[in-house]
Amino acid sequence: MGELTLLLLRFGFLLLLWAFVFAIVYALRSDLFGDRVRRMPAEQAAAPQVASPAPAAAAAAAPRPVAAQSGASAPAATTSTASRLVITSGAKEGLELELGNQPLTIGRSGESGLVIRDDYTSTHHARLVLWSDEWVIQDLDSTNGTFLGGTRVTAPTPVPLNTPVKIGTTSFELRR
Repeated sequence: MGELTLLLLRFGFLLLLWAFVFAIVYALRSDLFGDRVRRMPAEQAAAPQVASPAPAAAAAAAPRPVAAQSGASAPAATTSTASRLVITSGAKEGLELELGNQPLTIGRSGESGLVIRDDYTSTHHARLVLWSDEWVIQDLDSTNGTFLGGTRVTAPTPVPLNTPVKIGTTSFELRR
């Protein structure tokens, strides 16, 4: 092998080692700090958040329970399961989300069902899941934790109605 070939192999190997070092640093950075959060344009940030319809309209548009559809006279409010999530403090205070039967992910990611953009919320922070006719909150190994009634959630925990859940600087409650 010639001197030139050996020199080129050495430089190639050195370049490959540096590529691995940068790949590891990039992976650590994204794991520690999450994806970059894009800032909203000023006109979108100033626009009011779209809240759920007025209670009377929401009651008219809400699907009725199976018993009510079959002719029984059971009112929709008799179920013990929460049907909406109400943000009580934070940047989106007053926002109401209708809860369906699907899990609701909460975090900074644009893919989350409830996007909370603050420095104390992880990209994929927590998940609300309907399990055996009650909502359960699960922390997704977030950095700053999820708190239910002031207690840190370490395992999937049922969320009682009107009990504050705190994620980052935002608090919310589940209501009927």
